[in-house]
Amino acid sequence: MANDLTGGSIERIMNGDTVDSPILQVLGQKKIAGNTGSAADRYRLLLSDGVNSHSSAMLATQLNEKVDSGELSQFAIIRLDKYLCNQIQGDRRVIIVLDMAVIARGDDVGAKIGAPQPYKPGQAPAAAPAAAEEAPMMNGGQKPAGQGFYGNKGPSTPLQNKIMSQQATPTTPGGTPQRIHPISSLTPYQNRWTIRVRVTNKSQIRTWSNARGEGKLFSMNFLDESGEIKATAFRDEVDKFYDMIEVNKVYYVTKGSLKTADKRYSTIDNDYEMTFNHDSSMVLCTEEVALPSLTFNFVPINQLEQHEANSTVDVIGVVKTVDECKTIVGKASGKEIKKRDITLVDESAVQVRCTLWGTEAETFDGSGNPTLTVKGARLSDWGGRSLSIASSSQSILNADIKESHSLRGWYDSVGHSVDFNEYRSDGAQGGGGNYSTNWKTFAEAKGESTALTSSGKADYYTVKGTIVFMKKDNCMYQACPSSDCNKKVVDQSNGLFRCEKCNKEYPNYQWRMILNLNVADSSDNQWATCFQDTAEMILGKSADDIGKLREENEGAFDQMFTEATFKSFVFKLRSKMETYNDESRMKTVCVNATQVDFAEYNKHLIEDIEKMQST
Repeated sequence: MANDLTGGSIERIMNGDTVDSPILQVLGQKKIAGNTGSAADRYRLLLSDGVNSHSSAMLATQLNEKVDSGELSQFAIIRLDKYLCNQIQGDRRVIIVLDMAVIARGDDVGAKIGAPQPYKPGQAPAAAPAAAEEAPMMNGGQKPAGQGFYGNKGPSTPLQNKIMSQQATPTTPGGTPQRIHPISSLTPYQNRWTIRVRVTNKSQIRTWSNARGEGKLFSMNFLDESGEIKATAFRDEVDKFYDMIEVNKVYYVTKGSLKTADKRYSTIDNDYEMTFNHDSSMVLCTEEVALPSLTFNFVPINQLEQHEANSTVDVIGVVKTVDECKTIVGKASGKEIKKRDITLVDESAVQVRCTLWGTEAETFDGSGNPTLTVKGARLSDWGGRSLSIASSSQSILNADIKESHSLRGWYDSVGHSVDFNEYRSDGAQGGGGNYSTNWKTFAEAKGESTALTSSGKADYYTVKGTIVFMKKDNCMYQACPSSDCNKKVVDQSNGLFRCEKCNKEYPNYQWRMILNLNVADSSDNQWATCFQDTAEMILGKSADDIGKLREENEGAFDQMFTEATFKSFVFKLRSKMETYNDESRMKTVCVNATQVDFAEYNKHLIEDIEKMQST
């Protein structure tokens, strides 16, 4: 029966090798109670591959039910489908079991397979340590005094002391030397680590106010040789860290909390993100270290149309024009927000509009046509293509890099006199007004439907229209809570919701919107489909709030649609002829909808009048 286990897999895993789906035996388990306020207790496992045993294995909390139900009992045979192996102190490693399957229950196996010896790196294990290691977990008792696990430090051996001294960092104020962990090794199951990182981005301080209180926060991006991670500080930690942190400096960071990253607010390629707490510390690294600096993957302005809308890109350009700073009202918060539009140009002879927000918009100085380097600019299809500098973006004026110097020389010698093209709503580049391009009436758009039928291309256009009717009956559905799915879920009537695409059941769902509305102007009307963001803007509430109204207050739900009817917006629409059952029909989708800026709209009307006078 020992042949059923993946012999030698524990030693391979401890040495950093990847073993696909190893088969192991559970020789024991021990409950580790969580600290006060912790989300859940944890279970430590003693695992065996028939050759070696290893007691430093931690079960992810989402798998606790397998222990509570008795499925993961002593002598059970399991298959590790997903796991991590992290070094926590000295040469000690811990296996984090993230996903597993029970192949045989412990009652069916009934005995230990083989004669496994405790795994000890670099030396053969002795019999006495084996008994001391396994006894407390086999019997459910307490570990002998002086031993520890996962942050409970036991007595150090001379070999461990040597390793720690070789890998130690300079002593921090009031602290002791710590081994440097790479960012890629951090998980929520670690509580003692030190990372040495370069700060590549620091956001402005933002505030919030809701029913639960008020607060403030800011975020940073950390970078080392192994990868990046986002870190956020709240309330008191904002006062503690904000002023001391400088972008591009290197720091030692310890004792932050790790959680699963929310990809809606971060573009960092990391499954986790960090939150500072009252024990967190950041100490400036004063010695020379070979950490990577901020790197860019620049996209020329004339190639922005080759990238998907709502993606992030790195761009560099010369600031050609700077508009006045304006104040708008946020559609979600209802608060006033500062914004400023600038125009960027590069050697591709195309210009693009870029929007700055908040404090950066107020303080931006574009005098002298500086170069602007942006890491992680948000790409939009507004006006064909446009850019927005989000809170997660990093922008640098006159950056000291070769691309900036080259662009500066080009603009001073040639670029200042170039007649630049600009993006249009139909995806081409050409001339147009500053407010928008490719304006049409509904009558004009429908009149061009014959040409669209033969070409098979979509038509992008802008129209100022008034909502005359909305179909509210089927405007929402319960969707998969996974961030990259959004498919409709099926209520299992047992408190769970099943997503057929993900082939998973979830205890919750999220509301998604597909709102069909009829929009009219002076010439005609048109049915259009609005998706999540646009529907939320038109109705003035988030999809979750709208879903609650639908379930709890039908009168308020109906009133919300009544109040939104007969309101006017500037709509960005995409129309395309589609064939279904041998019948061709025009399908129109609302790409974006914004409140009417009458000052800018009047400029558009004046331009139209001047064009008519000149013909």
